[in-house]
Amino acid sequence: MSGTTRRGFLGTAAAAGGGIALGAPQPASAENGASAQTVAVLGGGVAGLTAAHELAERGFRVTVYERKALGGKARSMDVPDSGTGGRRPLPGEHGFRFIPGIYHNLPDTMRRIPLPGKAGSVHDNLVAPKEMLFARPGGREDIRIPLPWPGNAPVELTPDELRRAITSVLDTAFNLPLHEALYFANRFLVFLTSCDERRDDIWERTPWWEFVRAGRMSYDYQRILAVGITRNIVATKAEEASTRTVATLLEAFAFNLLGRGADGPLDRILNAPTNEAWIDPWVTYLRSLGVEFRVGWTVRDLTLGSGVIAGAVVEDPEGARRTVTADHYISAMPVEHARRTWNSALRAADPQLAECDRLETDWMTGIQFYLTERTPILHGHLDLIDSPWSLTAIAQAQHWPSHDFPTDFGDGTVADCLSVDVSEWDRPGILYGKTAKQCTRTEVAREVWAQLKAALNDSGRTVLKDSVLHSWFLDPAVDGLGTPTPVNEEQLLIHPVGTFHHRPRSATKIPNLFLAGDYVAVPIDLATMEGANSSARQAVNALLERTASTAERCAVTPLYRAPELEVLKRHDRTRYLLRLPNAFDFG
Repeated sequence: MSGTTRRGFLGTAAAAGGGIALGAPQPASAENGASAQTVAVLGGGVAGLTAAHELAERGFRVTVYERKALGGKARSMDVPDSGTGGRRPLPGEHGFRFIPGIYHNLPDTMRRIPLPGKAGSVHDNLVAPKEMLFARPGGREDIRIPLPWPGNAPVELTPDELRRAITSVLDTAFNLPLHEALYFANRFLVFLTSCDERRDDIWERTPWWEFVRAGRMSYDYQRILAVGITRNIVATKAEEASTRTVATLLEAFAFNLLGRGADGPLDRILNAPTNEAWIDPWVTYLRSLGVEFRVGWTVRDLTLGSGVIAGAVVEDPEGARRTVTADHYISAMPVEHARRTWNSALRAADPQLAECDRLETDWMTGIQFYLTERTPILHGHLDLIDSPWSLTAIAQAQHWPSHDFPTDFGDGTVADCLSVDVSEWDRPGILYGKTAKQCTRTEVAREVWAQLKAALNDSGRTVLKDSVLHSWFLDPAVDGLGTPTPVNEEQLLIHPVGTFHHRPRSATKIPNLFLAGDYVAVPIDLATMEGANSSARQAVNALLERTASTAERCAVTPLYRAPELEVLKRHDRTRYLLRLPNAFDFG
């Protein structure tokens, strides 16, 4: 099909109804005898499903190729052979879901996914935990923080008010020495008032540990504000993590707490297993739009011919290799898988593909513990800031109101699921003195359980009892534990200093190839479902630009920035160009 014909089709389709009626099923169609353009979406995670969603609502014929399971790392999964007596298998997952109020693009997509047979949308399945907990072992007082919503009314922001608010929160919530709380507040203010040029240059090259001067501070300061923020949340070492990435996230959360520019509460989770609450309704909706899915098909290579992608070499579920073709291709696989499909010809055609070899991934993997009693921990997430393996967790049964665990799941004795994320796999634990990678799967489970008990059972109350532990389920993407060659097929992009500048754009120099995934440069720098969703929207927009389409572009909403601070950022831009430090940077 010629480029002129494709542009004619899209222009006619847009003119016919002011663009595709987004939000209502609009299967691909032909106008004036022209066939709808075809798109092969390579990868069925959040990025791939988002791209398929946006394209299908604009009249494209979309086929999604996914090697394992739709939903990618966001999916939930059944624990094999765990359901008896007509009950469902126990719910397992790569890691618990966290959809904070700083996200805007992903919630917008969720609002456009109808619930089959019900009123409303998938977005209605989001619920807000009431609190969060920073748990510490050794008898030290745990830090419990309420998460009210709606929060305080938006306030007028000034540098002094920001400094005082940050200092107060740190001093009250974390019991840090006042001078350390003041210092951190000042460092955060430096970032808040830094211009984009300073952020992209100096702060991108500065490790978070160095930026907050953690080496000079107390143990609590280091564990909470340096290590806790980076390792536990973004799976990156504080000594390596880019200040630009970490502080950009903190900036968004701070404004979320102030009720500024937020889509919703600071913390939101799903009210049921992920596939039930989100992924399955999404796939059902996409099928209604004409999207086709090929699950179990692994992309092996992309062939280049006459300067464009001529086909994608895939391996079907039976192991046979075949070439699939389309007008356009969106590579929506995680970077560690996508770059294996970029041969030397593609890398020569667009050097930004080769730059992706410099991006790094690490292990952040989930394990679920199934308990015969409800866990009286708290109504929300907990962060074990002193745990050697940087654990975060949530007890899920209390957040799933439509399910009764003994009735719905397992063998009738399971009452709760404690879902835990393990972010540090290269540090010795407390039980065996081995790293998680050196442990067997059983040893990993025992070690994580021991670290949970050490943090939660140390304040005169036994929160976790061995007698209530029914079973556990470790992400099957992890294999070879306890051997010299452990592997993890579903790693997490991390953010060491300088890597921002190696992240590619959604549009490539190959006219019919586009990139989507949380490794693509997007307004939210952190590897997240929001980043995956935003990158897919960017990829679709780039495709629409390439085809001169008049279809409505996808909205890509950046993280909120307070307008009151823009004048200070403009002042800082002048200081940056003059090679002067930020006005609030006192070293």
